[in-house]
Amino acid sequence: MVAKEEQKVRIFRGLKGVYFDRSKTTLIDGRAGELRYCGYSIHDLAQYSSFEETAYLLLHGELPTASEQDAIDAELKAARNLPEPIYDVIRAVKSAHPMTVLRSAVSALAAFDPEVADNSIAATRRKGIRLTSQVPVIVTAHNRIRQGLEPIAPRTDLGHAANFLYMLRGDEPGADARKLMDTDLILHAEHGSNASSFAARVVSGTDADMHAAITAAVGALSGPAHGGAAENVMRMAQEIGEPANAAGYVKRKRANREPIMGFGHRVYRAEDPRAQHLRDGVARLSKEMGQPQWYDILQAVVDAMAPYSRLGVNVNVDFYAGVIYHLHGIPDDLFVPIFAMGRVPGWTVQIMEQLENNILIRPLTDYNGPEPRDYLPLAER
Repeated sequence: MVAKEEQKVRIFRGLKGVYFDRSKTTLIDGRAGELRYCGYSIHDLAQYSSFEETAYLLLHGELPTASEQDAIDAELKAARNLPEPIYDVIRAVKSAHPMTVLRSAVSALAAFDPEVADNSIAATRRKGIRLTSQVPVIVTAHNRIRQGLEPIAPRTDLGHAANFLYMLRGDEPGADARKLMDTDLILHAEHGSNASSFAARVVSGTDADMHAAITAAVGALSGPAHGGAAENVMRMAQEIGEPANAAGYVKRKRANREPIMGFGHRVYRAEDPRAQHLRDGVARLSKEMGQPQWYDILQAVVDAMAPYSRLGVNVNVDFYAGVIYHLHGIPDDLFVPIFAMGRVPGWTVQIMEQLENNILIRPLTDYNGPEPRDYLPLAER
């Protein structure tokens, strides 16, 4: 037996700081607070692009021409449907959390996709486009069904973000509302090898079908340590109640070593570059809707947390997202499914990159259990 001292290995818990592959898609500079998709700054994409255009960029590596833009828009609109049995699945599990329903429905969609067994890059891209359109239909259909209402049929004359809001509420959203939702989806579209994307790549590494990989990604995103911050930030804001209470709230939480929701990020030491775009949106939307207190509460929390920014504990994208959804009248438990809606193109490109040079992802664990021992029969124990 090799001596224990010769077996010493360095452990990277959570694989923190470990590079397991290369990617042409997403650059994240956590210290500088920079995020780029395929070389393009998230600031430019948030200001000038659309979700449809950004999805094309992620899936193809280049911004589309006018005809290519029209083509992906048509593909997305053509896929705004669900097989009837999927509605039966949704009805069967309608009392579950929306992320559980989404996971179940995405898994069931594998039975109805004609290319489910085709793991080629071209087929994976097409399946990714279909799922990008189908996930919002699942989310909105479930929300209606659990209220005892019939799902609202999608429209093909509305963009991706606008159609989601229409299917959710039944009325056509205004220009500002659709733009803010569109920006939110762009900001959530891709973010490197996060927990859900890594889960998708692990499953794809086994040569499983894409729906299995996306199902795994949805499951990983459902955990509060990954996708639940937006929902919890809104609860925090409601608990604080008014801006004057924010400093005391933060002080109590920090004294008890409890996290402040929406602060800190596994990657960013500077402020999350996506946050400023949603901050500006919250400022406008909260005033327009006559509820400025939510923006004021959030800013009071930011002020109270300022001393901790030098330690790398800064505001992240989810800090503002939840209030935007709340102002739209969206139920709290749909906040994470909306995150998933935006992330489908990112999960797809992660799967595509995995499949381009596929390898089974199989890390090691360093054994530190009991020394070798003899088996004793049950009667002798």
